[in-house]
Amino acid sequence: MARQAPAAEHDDIVESLVARMRAHGDRATPARRLLLQALADKPGHLSAEKLAAEVRARAPGVNITTIYRNLYELERLKVVDRTRPVHGPATYHLASAAHGHLACAECGTVTEIPGRLFASLASQASAQYGFVIEPHRSAVVGLCSGCRR
Repeated sequence: MARQAPAAEHDDIVESLVARMRAHGDRATPARRLLLQALADKPGHLSAEKLAAEVRARAPGVNITTIYRNLYELERLKVVDRTRPVHGPATYHLASAAHGHLACAECGTVTEIPGRLFASLASQASAQYGFVIEPHRSAVVGLCSGCRR
């Protein structure tokens, strides 16, 4: 589970991401700022619908289409990562240090794990197949300890 940053850090996180976007010539629209703030305030993996509810709590007029369009753009800018879990909709989180995901096929629990655990597999996939693994975008499926019992 992601660490909850103190409230003062949330604004710094958002401003840092906005500065990064602007440095690449992209705009920081009010909707994007609200979306980034929601992602900073609610660490972890959130669906577009949950993010829309968070944004609408601050700006009721923002529709789901705006949320999806901005999530797509923020993902393209590598500010947000999208993960496809086993069950349910795609989830989003602020791009951060590389991490992977373990997803339980029974209960759907998703656990973040350090990206370095994929290092050997990533190295072999690259050397043998020319394939680059992006563990932050998908999940390794199996059974969590609770469901194995």
